[in-house]
Amino acid sequence: MVKTNKTGTNETSTMGEQKPKHPKNTRAGETSTVGKGSTMVLQHRISLLLLIFSSLTKLTSGNSTAHGCDRRCLAQILIDKELLSPPQSENCTTVVNITSIQYETLSFDTKDMQMTSRIKVNMEWMDPDLGWAKNYNFSTIMIPVEKIWTPRIVLDNAIDTTVEPYTNDVQVRKDGTVTHAIVLFTSVSCEINLFNYPFVTGECPVAINGWSQKSCSLNLQISDNVSLVGGSGGEWQTTSVIKATESSQPESRSYLLVKLSINPFGAIVTLILPSALILLADLVSFALPFEGGERNSFKVTLVLSFTMFLLILNDHLPNGGNCSPLLHYHFSFCLVCLVLSMLISVVLTRLSVDGSILPCRHTKVHPSNSPKPQNDFLDKEKDMGSEISLLQKIVFFLEDMDKGDDNKESNMAFAYLMDKCCFCIYLIMYIIYVIILICITQADICKVNNLDFWDNSKPSDDYTYSYYYYYYNYPT
Repeated sequence: MVKTNKTGTNETSTMGEQKPKHPKNTRAGETSTVGKGSTMVLQHRISLLLLIFSSLTKLTSGNSTAHGCDRRCLAQILIDKELLSPPQSENCTTVVNITSIQYETLSFDTKDMQMTSRIKVNMEWMDPDLGWAKNYNFSTIMIPVEKIWTPRIVLDNAIDTTVEPYTNDVQVRKDGTVTHAIVLFTSVSCEINLFNYPFVTGECPVAINGWSQKSCSLNLQISDNVSLVGGSGGEWQTTSVIKATESSQPESRSYLLVKLSINPFGAIVTLILPSALILLADLVSFALPFEGGERNSFKVTLVLSFTMFLLILNDHLPNGGNCSPLLHYHFSFCLVCLVLSMLISVVLTRLSVDGSILPCRHTKVHPSNSPKPQNDFLDKEKDMGSEISLLQKIVFFLEDMDKGDDNKESNMAFAYLMDKCCFCIYLIMYIIYVIILICITQADICKVNNLDFWDNSKPSDDYTYSYYYYYYNYPT
């Protein structure tokens, strides 16, 4: 009988002959069959584990989380918390880091001494309640700015401040760090020494600060990253903006120190140059003859023109606060000099005609218009002969004419001498005035303190809150 085994080989056996069984070989076969089966089961289990692991990897990858929540869903969860109060630390102090500041001067009003500025402030602070668990696979999300608490910056020396968010959203990180930016439109009171106007340089502080109560405070940590945008604002120019610290205060306080300067070209052309030219014209007018009134009319025209010039520029001249500009005194000096020059010209005209400035003295009558010699001539004509009287008449007439000419020449010479003296006095006075003016502008006469706005008041330490609880036994 022929049998085919599992290996494919033929086994021949007869009825009479049976091949002896070997127990030892049978056990070995059974062992190999069991080993192969366990190996296949292990491979199936490993494949199943790999399939489950790959499925989990696909589920946790991309923008979905284990909870099936995306960025908008996570943002809505944080919005629903309604965290409109500041983060409450153990010491009730909120620290806000000012990472950068961008400053721009919009205008400076020399009449009211106010500076208008635009300030962009980038800030960060930590709010642990806005953080989320690690199972959310997002590093940052966006939240509307009105849905969470944002710090309110205080400007100690501001007159008017308008705060606007730079964007309508804030960025929140996984650890609770909030990044935000605001824009401040503020007007601060700043007194600059305008004594040397228009050659003026000054400094204006902008005190960006937090707030402090008895036990709670908002602490601003301002970095040195301060940049300037747009240096010119009309005639004023912003040269630099730096972060400064006031160490003289009980607590060290930081502020922005804005350095300003004036472009003097416009003021020189419209203010100083016209006044200087009018004084020069008045000085040159001494060359005009004062007979006939030509010089007087010219000087009167100069005085009226300068007066109208001052009236027109009255609204444009700076006040200067406690330090009145030297330009006001300069205009006053110019007006006084012009009026005195006009009066001197009128007096010299009087001297050239009469030889005296007294109004009560009678003016000498010219011999040709005097009636007395004519009456004498008529009397002499009656007493003397016609020929002799005519000769005497001519002699008397010529003598009187010579006397009148001599008086007129002496008065005119005296008037011209006084005119030359006045011209020399005016010339020397103008030279001395220019020298004194230069010396005064180089001296530091008026000083201004713009850091007197700090609030140094503190709550009394003796004032404490005590709570007493009383327990009463009410009858039952």
